[in-house]
Amino acid sequence: MTFLGPDGQPRCDWAGSAPGFVEYHDTEWGFPVADDVRLFEKFCLEGFQSGLSWRTILDKRESFRAAFAGFDLDTVAGFDESDVLRMLADAGIVRHRGKIEAAINNAGRALELVESEGSLAAFVWRHEPDPAEIPAPQTLTTSPTAIALSKDLKKRGWKFVGPTTVFSFMQAMGLVNDHAHDCVVRASVAAARDAFTPPA
Repeated sequence: MTFLGPDGQPRCDWAGSAPGFVEYHDTEWGFPVADDVRLFEKFCLEGFQSGLSWRTILDKRESFRAAFAGFDLDTVAGFDESDVLRMLADAGIVRHRGKIEAAINNAGRALELVESEGSLAAFVWRHEPDPAEIPAPQTLTTSPTAIALSKDLKKRGWKFVGPTTVFSFMQAMGLVNDHAHDCVVRASVAAARDAFTPPA
């Protein structure tokens, strides 16, 4: 399903559902990412989205970045109860103690992956699914690879990384190209994925 964007070109239908979605859809969603900070940020924001809408999270993304020190792994891993209380008082983010504590915990677990795997990106991209695993675009809410990655992360102590959350992460960070077949951005994402070398 697509809609016609402001330039008259077809885009994934969800991109027309809220202000700001077209830019996010056209410039970020589905393009492959190998930067640990961006990957960690996305894990955190997908966790905060649980039970909420992506519009809520996207509208608050800059506030999240400020509250979480730009999602710097070392800094967030060192947050303590005073930081939790600071964020619980911050109306610019989603004030949910469990999700805040999960993000802090996950920073520590991400650092462990950096130590053991070389980078968070290297670990994540080892879970890139076979394209044949993903049928028609945007028909799944999870996948076998997302389920496997979710289980692996949970074994390593990560929180708020259920299979649906992980699949949303994979869609957004380019591990799958889930743009609609007639979406104007699909070819650009495919080209970016073809040129992308997953980190070893």
